Amino acid sequence: MFFKHESSFIDEGAVVGDGTKIWHFCHIQKGAVIGKDCSLGQNVNIGNNVKIGNGVKIQNNVSVYEGVEIEDNVFCGPSCVFTNVVTPRAHFPVHGVYAKTLIKEGASLGANCTVVCGHTIGKSAMIAAGAVVTTDVKDYALMAGVPAKQIGWVCECGKKLGVDLKCQCGRQYKMTRGFLAPAALGMTDK
Repeated sequence: MFFKHESSFIDEGAVVGDGTKIWHFCHIQKGAVIGKDCSLGQNVNIGNNVKIGNGVKIQNNVSVYEGVEIEDNVFCGPSCVFTNVVTPRAHFPVHGVYAKTLIKEGASLGANCTVVCGHTIGKSAMIAAGAVVTTDVKDYALMAGVPAKQIGWVCECGKKLGVDLKCQCGRQYKMTRGFLAPAALGMTDK
């Protein structure tokens, strides 16, 4: 069972998981699959054939267009923007040929950020409010600016990591060939 506000529409052929809440003025289009325990704020549009994982929070005024896939436990801040065509023209429509965008598990997209299509946002990455993502983003990367540049690393819990790559929450990370990963030893899961 899921909750849908009476002002929202779910097209035939869309699937919504148990425990999901769909608030005012939302539209879930045909072929969309939304996981369990998600929350879609006011005025959210989920495009045709979009796949959204479990535990995803999509704040007010977000449109997730066809070609975008969102994995589990992703946070999409208010008015964040996705695109799905690299060079759109009204008089030259692409008719279903969309660039793929993947938002990996646990990533957070800040308010009013833009994710240009054709890129992957890494696991537990954090995109600052207002940033414009024009490249792939590494797991645990902290991105800010226009265009977005990496300004640090973040823990799975969301706190910025210092140079020792240890978080206040007890998690510890290591660098391997320019990529950050949880350290196998000494990790605690608080």
